[in-house]
Amino acid sequence: MRTKVLVLGTNFAGLTAALAVRHELHGDVDVTVVSPERTFLFTPSLIWLPFGKRDREDITFDVVPTLEEHGVGFEHAAATHVDATTRRVTLDDGQVLGYDYLVIATGYRNQADVVPGFAENAVTITTLAEAERTALAWQKFLDNPGDVVIAATQGAGCFGAAYEFLFNTSYQLRKAGLHNDVSLTYVTAEPFLGHFGIGGLPHGESLLGMFLKKEGIDTRLATPIDHVDDGALVLGDGEVLPFAFGMVVPPFLGQEFLAGTPGLVDAKGYVPVRDTYQSQAFDDVYAVGVAAAVEVPWQTPTPVGIPKTGFPTETQAKVAARNIAAQVRGEEPGEHKEFGDIPAICVMDAGNNGVVILADKMLPPRKHGMLIPGPQAHLMKLGFEKYFLWKMRHGHVLLP
Repeated sequence: MRTKVLVLGTNFAGLTAALAVRHELHGDVDVTVVSPERTFLFTPSLIWLPFGKRDREDITFDVVPTLEEHGVGFEHAAATHVDATTRRVTLDDGQVLGYDYLVIATGYRNQADVVPGFAENAVTITTLAEAERTALAWQKFLDNPGDVVIAATQGAGCFGAAYEFLFNTSYQLRKAGLHNDVSLTYVTAEPFLGHFGIGGLPHGESLLGMFLKKEGIDTRLATPIDHVDDGALVLGDGEVLPFAFGMVVPPFLGQEFLAGTPGLVDAKGYVPVRDTYQSQAFDDVYAVGVAAAVEVPWQTPTPVGIPKTGFPTETQAKVAARNIAAQVRGEEPGEHKEFGDIPAICVMDAGNNGVVILADKMLPPRKHGMLIPGPQAHLMKLGFEKYFLWKMRHGHVLLP
């Protein structure tokens, strides 16, 4: 009987892992993807959707034709339980699927209760549905402008998106002729500007400070949020920041159903993994992308998480695929890559400007790192979006 590989998830991690396993074993393996979503979402473009620069059709595609073309099965259902002892996954449609190897690529959910009032009184951009709700809030704001607050809460790690949305907001305020009429404030858990959840890079603090000064953006650093009222962000020190439009980036958590498997996940619902991306507890279970736990290597006055972005996610998925292929061939997993040792490659958009972020490692200590500002970054992000959607739609996951 052929080896059965089950992959939970259809986005960066899941689609890459499923197709990479097929490639590594030259098709001599049964791969099935399970997901309640049949779409791939290019999440980096969610920063543009609220401003009408993108809609869901621009940044999603149906994964089923892609999977079928490459001989991968698909079950349109949600996993509800993993039995790692009997190697079975239960789905919400009643099916129970067996596996020889399991790849958990289930992404994240918002930690909506991190700040009281967040879900009721603020908007966010961390999911497609939430970004669409933010688009409605932005239109309402344009009809009745007022002060704007962009924030990343305590424990958040997705600071790149917060900065991108902040600078895109400033750009859109200029286009609407509102830049001089409303205040724009950035509230962040970061201990300093440009920390990004990765410890910062050389000259990052001064570069971000220059950007913020140029745009007239006020800041609150290392600041926890106490709660969100209707029309106001209340900080931990009691300061009240009124807003007509408030976008807040929360921390993420792993998927709830994974907690039903003893020893599989940590307190946040993430799977502790080795540098092979095998689960710490189970040799035949892998976790990649946001679903894989990453230990925060520092303490800050206000807790700061780590961003799990697209490039490291792809890297993890490819490492996992090669190790699964090795196990299928009767070998020991030989591919190793700590999360912190994966290069940091990111393009941060700022409306009509931006910053390219490069470093030899995601986390310190590093040998080198740099931030390259300029309008070319904006053009690079536009080009990369088109390239990446083409790449994934056609299943070319092994391309850079």
